[in-house]
Amino acid sequence: MPIDPYILLLLATVGLAALFPAHGTAADVASGASTAAIAFLFFLYGVRLSTREALDGLRHWRLHITVLACTFVVFPLLGLAARPLVPLLLTHPLYQGLLFLTLVPSTIQSSIAFTSIARGNVPAAICAGSFSSLVGIVLTPLLAAALLGNSGGGFSTDSLVKIVLQLLVPFLAGQLLRPWIGGFTARHKKVLGLVDRGSILLVVYTAFSEGMVQGIWHQVSPARLAGLLAVEAALLAVMLTLTWYGAKALRFGRGDRIAIQFAGSKKSLASGLPMASVLFGAHASLAVLPLMLFHQMQLMVCAVIAKRRARDPEVTTPPAPAAPDAGSRTAVGTGPRSR
Repeated sequence: MPIDPYILLLLATVGLAALFPAHGTAADVASGASTAAIAFLFFLYGVRLSTREALDGLRHWRLHITVLACTFVVFPLLGLAARPLVPLLLTHPLYQGLLFLTLVPSTIQSSIAFTSIARGNVPAAICAGSFSSLVGIVLTPLLAAALLGNSGGGFSTDSLVKIVLQLLVPFLAGQLLRPWIGGFTARHKKVLGLVDRGSILLVVYTAFSEGMVQGIWHQVSPARLAGLLAVEAALLAVMLTLTWYGAKALRFGRGDRIAIQFAGSKKSLASGLPMASVLFGAHASLAVLPLMLFHQMQLMVCAVIAKRRARDPEVTTPPAPAAPDAGSRTAVGTGPRSR
């Protein structure tokens, strides 16, 4: 099963923050750079995301409503259902991170990639992932305000203002400037992709560095991490099952069911990490840990599922040739021989 190289970079960044956390002036500089990086990330998201394509995809409205319901209704309900696991398996901060994980929008790139591998409805996966990201810019913070309240890091009026200034305003600015600079970003996709990932690494370093300085990592033990992994494995299994068989019950075709399963069962690390940094502040390190673990888990499991879906009999077995009717056989048998 594949291990995302970027996860290794994230883990290395966490290790760097543990060994060399930023203090004093360095911490202030890192925090300021992280704030600017988050704003720039969401500006790029705004430039890249084609709102027109996402809205045009609403013609397949049943599929998109299904994916949105999985992402922003079923996932959060399962997160709330895990509340009794505190303190038996999870600490309260880890549970807050788990609940935040269930509020994050779906992925775009990996949903498309796995849908393509499984020979599903790729255009539907593109629209579903894009529309989920678009809705999540607004809906994820609102759900966090409703479900997390002032716990786990202090979602407050100040947090709401930060969300608007650091996430929504840059995103809208990117959308407005898309007609003029969209072509430039498309031509320099690889370079800007490196900037994306580098910015997220900076956000992770700042979050985990603050956590080290405040000593909150003493709250996490190997047993708690094992409990978190078990809960996340169960969460992913439930969502993969619900999206596949639920889509079948709703009478979606095979290609649509694949798109629903991969878009409706996954969570975006790229969107979730910056949001957690804004929402949780100094507590963001514990808040993003469940998301980082879930991200790698979903990639490994979905890679296996996608390869198996590609070998489904209805895809790999060619249709049997139609038998000729009696009239055809008569014509063949009595007609002149071809030379």
